[in-house]
Amino acid sequence: MNNANMICMVEAVNLALHRAMLEDENVVILGEDVGTNGGVFRATVNLRENFGAKRVMDTPLAENMIAGLAVGMSTQGLRPVAEIQFMGFIFPAMEHIICHAARMRNRTRGRLSCPLVIRAPFGGGIHAPEHHSESTEALFTQIPGLRVVVPSSAQRAYGLLLAAIRNPDPVLFLEPKRIYRSQNQTVEDNGEALPLDTCFTLREGNDLTLISWGAMIKETMEAADQLAEQGIDCEVIDVATLSPLDRDTLLASVGKTGRCVIIHEAPLNGSVGSEIAALLASEGILDLHAPVGRIGGYDTVMPYFRLEGQYMPTAQHIVDKAKQIMEFD
Repeated sequence: MNNANMICMVEAVNLALHRAMLEDENVVILGEDVGTNGGVFRATVNLRENFGAKRVMDTPLAENMIAGLAVGMSTQGLRPVAEIQFMGFIFPAMEHIICHAARMRNRTRGRLSCPLVIRAPFGGGIHAPEHHSESTEALFTQIPGLRVVVPSSAQRAYGLLLAAIRNPDPVLFLEPKRIYRSQNQTVEDNGEALPLDTCFTLREGNDLTLISWGAMIKETMEAADQLAEQGIDCEVIDVATLSPLDRDTLLASVGKTGRCVIIHEAPLNGSVGSEIAALLASEGILDLHAPVGRIGGYDTVMPYFRLEGQYMPTAQHIVDKAKQIMEFD
């Protein structure tokens, strides 16, 4: 396959999985309902029909087992792609991810590695019940040996997932489900991966840097458009790989604009945004003309759907914070 299609993000995930399985017979998929039902969000639809039950495996409702099985497979020559149905259910799997997958290369002095990907839909905005709407990416960015990757569009989902599957070490691939089907993009199924550990500059600007990732890129770009109408020229950075951070791109952008707002859905306390703000304050302080602005979720449990809209940052929040930063003298 080498054709271009207008598809949404979840279809791009499916396309990347299909391409990876065609290219490498060691790529296998496992998780709850990924086979017969094609996944709760249909990310793995038709893969079992194309590649068989030995390569697309339905598992029991046991996240600890899914992660442990994936670690074992990856040390023995396979490249498993394990799905955790919602990120809120990932906690039973953390022991295997943190204590085994992320440490395998170091523990064995390079004799073994864990070329595995753990996919998990995350974030709010779809009126889901409790445990289905968390944004707890910061928990995993402190784990040495584990990459944390978040796509923000169909094109980046395709390219970054291929890169994650081909990577020799474990990757946590977090898919913002709020934008699974909200926007179509032309995606060429050419097998080309996008670079990991790299921020993407989505919009060039000179007055203010807006830094975000995942689903919040949508509101960030909307805010940049509104600010442009008010004469504020914004640069938009999609972090994409939360760990390890592409420090050079972040520092270079703020070095150019001198002002910055960081936007994410997760609570502010102990967030990835906190780390980026600390980086800019410690290594970019001489370039800053104003304090670093931060917008995030509240330090509380994601509310049920009737109050969900009160929790989620909006484009207007970003615009207001940006104008506040621009007025600082």
